[in-house]
Amino acid sequence: MAHLLVIGGGVGGLATALLGARHGHTAELFERDPRAPGAALDRDFFGWRRTAVPQAVQPHVILGAARNVLRTELPDVHAEMIRLGATERHELDWFDQRPPARPGDDDLVMLQARRIVLESALVSALRAEPGVIIRHGEPVEGLLTAVTQTTGAQGAGAQGVGVQAGGVQVTGVRTAGGAYAGDLVVDAAGRRGGADRRLADIGCRPAVVERHRTGLAYFCRWYRLPAGRTEGPRRPWAVTGGTFAGCAVFPADSGVFAVTLIVHTEDPTRSALRDPAVFEAVARTFPPGAAWLGLGAEALSGVRATASLDNRWSALVDEQGPVVSGLVPVGDTITHTNPTLGQGMSLALWAAQRVARTAGRDPGTERYAADHHAWAVRTLKPWFDFQVTADAAIGERWTARTVRAGAARERAALFDCALDDPEVMRARARVRHLIETPERAYADPDIRARVARWLAARPGYTPNAGGPSRTEWEKLTGC
Repeated sequence: MAHLLVIGGGVGGLATALLGARHGHTAELFERDPRAPGAALDRDFFGWRRTAVPQAVQPHVILGAARNVLRTELPDVHAEMIRLGATERHELDWFDQRPPARPGDDDLVMLQARRIVLESALVSALRAEPGVIIRHGEPVEGLLTAVTQTTGAQGAGAQGVGVQAGGVQVTGVRTAGGAYAGDLVVDAAGRRGGADRRLADIGCRPAVVERHRTGLAYFCRWYRLPAGRTEGPRRPWAVTGGTFAGCAVFPADSGVFAVTLIVHTEDPTRSALRDPAVFEAVARTFPPGAAWLGLGAEALSGVRATASLDNRWSALVDEQGPVVSGLVPVGDTITHTNPTLGQGMSLALWAAQRVARTAGRDPGTERYAADHHAWAVRTLKPWFDFQVTADAAIGERWTARTVRAGAARERAALFDCALDDPEVMRARARVRHLIETPERAYADPDIRARVARWLAARPGYTPNAGGPSRTEWEKLTGC
């Protein structure tokens, strides 16, 4: 059994502490915000300004991979989310008649809810969990380290810290309230959580960071279905758009849904979308926006914007080995992915699950740090790379405002073919829900043949044709 010290009370931190406790460990969680998500979901979601996690008010997607972790290891959390209004939708329900079931189809279910619903369910479970202490309003100010003997001179870490031959060993955390010792520190504070500063303060080599700018900006507005209506259109999750913008609808919990417009950060019209009237007029020119807004939904918010997003991979192992032991990253601290594919929660829950299952195996050692990194490279990095590739294709299309022939056209055709062909949809869904890598799913000869036949029957196929023309767009945005 290990004692875990978890930095950060977002989804990754809450899940790490709870899963750790369920696997026989004890845990203390440190969160800078004095508030915790509670039962007043609408009040907290729309009125709570969370400066450390501005993405909390944006739509979130809980893919099959994340849902599987909840159902298998945290069934009470899954049940609480359903009680709070979360809904589930199977990808193959896109079709008027669901195709005959195959093994693995149960994994292709999306859990639809606002982020705060998952956070609230996790907090409720944590508060009832023996061996867990939640310290809201107590941010971590620094890391404690062991004084160890090295082959040379004593290292130059903070507070007389000694450095091991391969790096620095973390043994606890320091807050304004005191010092806390633990067997493993888990950094779930996210990309804005100060990990680089804390490591520098104790004399560590810097993390190895891979970063790719996406050049995408998101504008969303929240709505509620009219009284007496519990569901929207049967096909809610289609993303449509031309060669310069896109639109998507995200059903959530309790009849709440978000409409999102996506544009390139270099598009001169983007600032106009902050105006609710302009936003709604533009959204209605896309099929998903028109279908949902045509139901007479009530607007619950203004337009929420976010931009300057990137895909960031941060490794605590370099060519010399681990830069630190006794500390491992989860969630956005290790990999932050742009939300176009909705991978974030699944990757965070996978990492939390891995820590919970392995924390009893000498967690303070360099071997543990190296093994955690190797697991992340095998398990998380392929999905990070997939996100980078997908975003590069979107950025290229929207910058050039055209879809080039060849691989780009074939890739778009695969997605559009899936809307007509259940077998291609199943393959696409297995990738979308992180069940199977695209290299494997899309290489299937039958899938390739189906897409080729679909394309051959449409010689004039234009990818992503849904939505306004550029002239109409500029007229609506006043540019």
